[in-house]
Amino acid sequence: MASLLKRASLLLAVAFSTQVQAQNLTKYIDPMIGTGGHGHTYPGATVPFGMVQLSPDNGDEGWDWCSGYNYSSPAIAGFSHLHLSGTGCGDWTDISVMPNTSLINDTFRFYKVPFSHKNEKASAGFYSVQLDNGIKVSLTTTARCGFHKYEFPKGSTPFVRFQLNYMINWDSTVKTRILKQDDSTIVGYRYSYGWANVQRVYFAARTSAPIKQMHIFNSENHSKINQEEENGKQYNGELEFADLNGKPLLMKVALSSVSYEKALEALGEIRGWNFDSYKAAAEGLWEKELQKMQVKTNDEHLKRIFYTAIYHTCMAPVLFSDADGDYQNAKGNVQKMKKGQRYTVFSLWDTFRGLNPLFTLTQPQRNIDILNSMLAFYDENGLLPVWDLSTFETNCMSGYHAVPVLADAVLKDTKGLDAVHVYEAMLASANQKERGTPDYIKYGYLPSDKGSFSVTLTVEYAFDDWCIAQVAKKLGKTADYIKFMKRADSWKQLFDQQTGFMRGKKADGSWVTPFDPYFASTDWKTSNYEEGNAWQYTFFVPHDVIGLTQAFGSKAAFINKLDSLFTVNSNIKGESAPPDMSGLIGQYAHGNEPSHHIAYMYSFVGEPWKTGKQVRNIIETMYHDKPEGYAGNEDCGQMSAWAVWSMMGFFPANPANGEYVFGSPVFDQMNLKLPSGKNMLIIAKNNSKSNIYIQSIKLNGRPYNKTYITHTDLLKGGVIEFTMGAQPNKAWGVDAASWPASASK
Repeated sequence: MASLLKRASLLLAVAFSTQVQAQNLTKYIDPMIGTGGHGHTYPGATVPFGMVQLSPDNGDEGWDWCSGYNYSSPAIAGFSHLHLSGTGCGDWTDISVMPNTSLINDTFRFYKVPFSHKNEKASAGFYSVQLDNGIKVSLTTTARCGFHKYEFPKGSTPFVRFQLNYMINWDSTVKTRILKQDDSTIVGYRYSYGWANVQRVYFAARTSAPIKQMHIFNSENHSKINQEEENGKQYNGELEFADLNGKPLLMKVALSSVSYEKALEALGEIRGWNFDSYKAAAEGLWEKELQKMQVKTNDEHLKRIFYTAIYHTCMAPVLFSDADGDYQNAKGNVQKMKKGQRYTVFSLWDTFRGLNPLFTLTQPQRNIDILNSMLAFYDENGLLPVWDLSTFETNCMSGYHAVPVLADAVLKDTKGLDAVHVYEAMLASANQKERGTPDYIKYGYLPSDKGSFSVTLTVEYAFDDWCIAQVAKKLGKTADYIKFMKRADSWKQLFDQQTGFMRGKKADGSWVTPFDPYFASTDWKTSNYEEGNAWQYTFFVPHDVIGLTQAFGSKAAFINKLDSLFTVNSNIKGESAPPDMSGLIGQYAHGNEPSHHIAYMYSFVGEPWKTGKQVRNIIETMYHDKPEGYAGNEDCGQMSAWAVWSMMGFFPANPANGEYVFGSPVFDQMNLKLPSGKNMLIIAKNNSKSNIYIQSIKLNGRPYNKTYITHTDLLKGGVIEFTMGAQPNKAWGVDAASWPASASK
């Protein structure tokens, strides 16, 4: 009987897969989603996890231009080759290029050309815009090379400006150089200081038409420079061409962190000048990503949100090494990855919660390189990365959250990862002499008078330590397991049963006063919470929801507090409250990552129907197919990863224990292609906007009573069948045996 069920499940999955593969799923990608409001995404061309992100920059500055572009701006100042997707800090926008019909006066910091969104197009691996000066720009990429096509007005003299001193927000130029090698090739570099204090980008560019003349200017005084001179930080190059008689000018620009000789090698990724073929190739790479999750629904709106979310989950980390594995790290050392490629842009405070666990399903091969890149960072710096940008430690945000990412991989028996090496690196980060860790170890919590963001660091370190304990247990290190499980209880030191909140505590054991759970501040010297307040951080105990429930005194008291989170007023107190606290439902802040697991906590205490209700509400209200489509910063794929998981029907509420908690699937059907080579067909019977509650579940035709599915069981493939309804089935999921794991369970 079991074999017949399995065979039937396989036939269903194959039939559904064949049906969906006939579609072009990339048509549902809209790169403009997230470019408005506070999403901070960019609309330009890239391939999955590619080194090059070729995208327009507005030449405007401020928080909403962290990616260089915001939908609200009416002009474009250039098209640069490196961009950050959805971050809350701004950097990169390196190697900015701008076509024009005359020399640009270099005394302009930003030479802006107006444009209209009606003349702008963005799709998977492609971007184009018709500027108001008559020049049409089309862009596509390979992994390490950008491909430009410029169509100039007839009779005009084409110019292409390389503005190597282009810089916005945190970024500043340190040194540049540009050299003409032959009649169609230039090389150079840009060194800069910004969010990452050390950045070196080398480039090589080749044009389809010969360069008539290259002009080099010092933009500080507009003086012309001989290219043989050693260049300085304010140098820009402008390429002049003869009249092209209406033909487009094509240009390839390749990057390297090592040298412009290596960038010249990377130009080989684009052979010939067939722009459309490389545009199609880029789109094909995106289609391959989307085919991993094929959905069935009549709601085109949901498809655009979902497939654009998958798109955004493939924007970071990005390639940092050359094709042969060579890279130059922030210390100036040229290294070679032993196997695979080196990646950078690790927004780990955000992505450990959902994006990195998603990679274990969607990026099984690439994920090995990503994980080993973290270990390479450890080998070079003595600690695992916190926020790695251009292999420089920005020390942005709290916790040592490479730990749960690596722990999740070890606990899932990821091949190609040295568990002993991983454990060594984990211990180094857990015992570091900075970031408040010594006082956290000494006191059993971080006292507010010993370090900033004391509550945030304590609860996040506690979770990270729980992850270390699980790896210690797997490796047979019993003493370490006991030690780190004790550290995993550190959150208990800051839970105030009288108020029902996590609170700051001083070294003498007294509570910080005055206390207001609605208060938030960006002042790192005095704030106990990073990008949040007591409402959000009280619930950050993903490894021990039962323990947190016990701290409240009863299940009823905990559920009442959890209910209150979603129903209290949304006022944030404090003159310097962080703008990241957005997407508010009560004090639940979906626009910022610390809240992302909270809706799923009901399932740990016997009320999974409330999880379904809140998850479906968040999907409906916080994700839209328009530029202002995200409730907050997209944050390198985490905001989108939450949507991908939750629309699928489950989420890793504890992102390192290999359990995915059920929520409320939105699609009638989904075929999930698994790294095991099998498929999981997810069916939601009676699914609709009103039928949001799970009534029952079957796994491969048999009743399934757990409120979660394990990674191991998911990899086996088959069919998960949800039966949905308009009213909660309050009898489903009430048995404690069906609840996800907790340390105190």
